[in-house]
Formats: sequence, structure tokens, C-alpha cells
Amino acid sequence: MYIGFGYDTHRLKKGRELILGGVKIAASEGLDGHSDADVLVHALMDALLGAAGLSDIGHFFPDTDPKYKDVSSISLLESVYKELKKQNFSVNNVDVTVIAEVPRICPFIDDIKENISKAIELKKERIGIKATTNEKMGFAGRGEGIAAAAVASIRQGKKR
Repeated sequence: MYIGFGYDTHRLKKGRELILGGVKIAASEGLDGHSDADVLVHALMDALLGAAGLSDIGHFFPDTDPKYKDVSSISLLESVYKELKKQNFSVNNVDVTVIAEVPRICPFIDDIKENISKAIELKKERIGIKATTNEKMGFAGRGEGIAAAAVASIRQGKKR
């Protein structure tokens, strides 16, 4: 069994859609980034890549490459999973925490789990999605951005 950790942050910006876990969430601001800036999925991809001993998402999907402009992060997650499968890895479980004052993501957790489940062929029961605030401290607490941290465990060999 191999374990990886991922962390990502993005600034909030007017005029952008807010996408978390592949779900569009109604909000006055979205996350700024080259892709769709899905901070939840970005942290998860880095955790999966780290568990496999691979480089980070910036290596695989550089923000200097125009083909990744506004791309769906769920599609990038699917690519990461294909890379893991090439190396005979399967995902055991994943756990992601979103750090933001707003929005409340509880109403969207089932849809987020569904998107991740499809992208990495993992039962929803093995996907943890949680949210917390930063108690009004730091950039997330001031509402300037959103952060996410993720842990993933993978194994090599036959899928159970």
C-alpha cells in the first residue's frame, strides 16, 4: 500500500464559475486558474500522483500549455487515473478536505463523490469529502481563496 498527500489553493475571482469536485456551485465568485481551477480535484490528483511516486500535476498538465486552458479538472483526474493503471496501481481510498468560509459544500457532497467515483473507478463508500472553515483566519478565512488537502492510498497489483 502506498499513501500520497496533496494540497492546493486558488484565489477567488469575480466572473469565474466555482467548480468543486466537478460540480458547478452557484456563487458570486469562482476560482482563478488556468484550468477550471477545481482545487478539490487538484489536491486529489497530487495525492494520487504522490502515492505512485510520480511528479505533480504541474508536470503533467503545465499551466503554460494552452491545451489545458479552462479544461475540466475531472478530465485531468481521469488522465491521472489512466497513468496509475498503466503502472498497475488501483486506488484503495481517498479523503479530501476543502477549507473555505463559503460556500457550504454539504449539499454537493453526493454529486462530488459520484464524479470522483466515475473518474477513478472507486466505490463512493471509499471516498471521503469534508469541509471546514479557517475560523476567519488567513486568506481562506478572509474569503480570498479556497484550499484543499487530500490523502490517497493506492496499491499495486490486482484490484480487490
